[in-house]
Amino acid sequence: MDTIASLFSFITWPVSWVIVQFHKVYGAVFGPDTGWAWGLSIVSLVVLIRICLIPLFVKQIKSTRNMQALQPKMKAIQERYKSDKQRQSEEMMKLYKETGTNPLSSCLPILAQSPFFFALYHVLSSIASGKVIGVIDQPLLESARQAHIFGAPLAAKFTDSAEKVAALDASLTDVRIVTAIMIVLMSASQFFTQRQLMMKNVDLSVKTPYMQQQKMLMYIFPVIFAVMGVNFPVGVLVYWLTTNVWTMGQQMYVISQNPTPGSKAQDSYLQRLLKNVTQHGEVRGRRRKNIVKAIVAKGGDRNENERRFFAGLAKAGFAAQTDGNVLKSDTVAAEAEGGAAKRQQPKRQTKAQRQAGASKDTAADTEAASEAASEDEGPSEGPSLEKKPTAKDESKDAAPADKPGRPSRANSGGSRQGKSGQRKGQQRPKHPSSKK
Repeated sequence: MDTIASLFSFITWPVSWVIVQFHKVYGAVFGPDTGWAWGLSIVSLVVLIRICLIPLFVKQIKSTRNMQALQPKMKAIQERYKSDKQRQSEEMMKLYKETGTNPLSSCLPILAQSPFFFALYHVLSSIASGKVIGVIDQPLLESARQAHIFGAPLAAKFTDSAEKVAALDASLTDVRIVTAIMIVLMSASQFFTQRQLMMKNVDLSVKTPYMQQQKMLMYIFPVIFAVMGVNFPVGVLVYWLTTNVWTMGQQMYVISQNPTPGSKAQDSYLQRLLKNVTQHGEVRGRRRKNIVKAIVAKGGDRNENERRFFAGLAKAGFAAQTDGNVLKSDTVAAEAEGGAAKRQQPKRQTKAQRQAGASKDTAADTEAASEAASEDEGPSEGPSLEKKPTAKDESKDAAPADKPGRPSRANSGGSRQGKSGQRKGQQRPKHPSSKK
């Protein structure tokens, strides 16, 4: 580690200068020889470096977005050349080149702050050895050697001997307890940061080598930091723990406000946005309008989360516009409800249920026919509009039955009625001028 740190000795002077400037500020508040003054100086160094690395972090986010957008094409290449790994790798590299995507861009923040990390390690190692380095002169060197964080000197390590720790006015037990706790927190924060990225901000519907790489890093990085942490001075552990906590908070903010399309984080964000739109009747904020505008521009290429968001808007009576705003419309809500009603399919019945239903229908038809027959044969209730026949009409109707050689209607019987096709009910009287 000392050999690697010596390679970055050219940057030890600016790192030591920044620490000394912060130490002057915190030393005036907490005292120049306290662990708070030196520890907060290291924390402030981390914050300053991470602020300077924000442009690289933005580039990292854009690279991650490009990788997510290429997931369908990458999957197609995998399926097409699944038996030829070499051709698959060549096509992947060609795709990266055409789209201007660099898979290593996600590591840019780590690579950029590595020189500062090793320079700080070199500074703290020199303090532990009692050597003047950079702008840290002899008085500042003695002050830094006396600084303790929870009983552990800034320059002490987990692997230091009892004699070396005693020379720094501390006990070996305190040093190992403090360093062990900080190593565990450092590894846990690294694991949680990577797991948060994999579980919430990645489209899990598409399996690609990029996802497998991120999954491996989720388990490898914490192990690496745990193994290397035993050789880090307490001051370096403070630096790296602060870096991990900053990264975790920064990533939580990005995942919450600008999630990856198709991820669980995007679904949660769009549901919050839908709730906000339905409450206020509009899309508030320029960033939110840009997100809605981008989703509208996708058209038929929207993912499941985005389609669910648009369906929720339509159900609430809103229509998204191309400029990112929403328009209130009752027609949209009616069409959404009508479309939902049309999509409802009747439940499939079993054979026994269909037979039972058929028997019920047959019984109902039989009962209806019986009621109709009883209504035809039975006496009618209430006043009738039918014309009643007179005595003259009745004598005319009965006359043909008294003629010789013609059977009467009363003695004809049921079979005779069926053959003659005699009509039921009242017959129409004959005209007086007709022949008898």
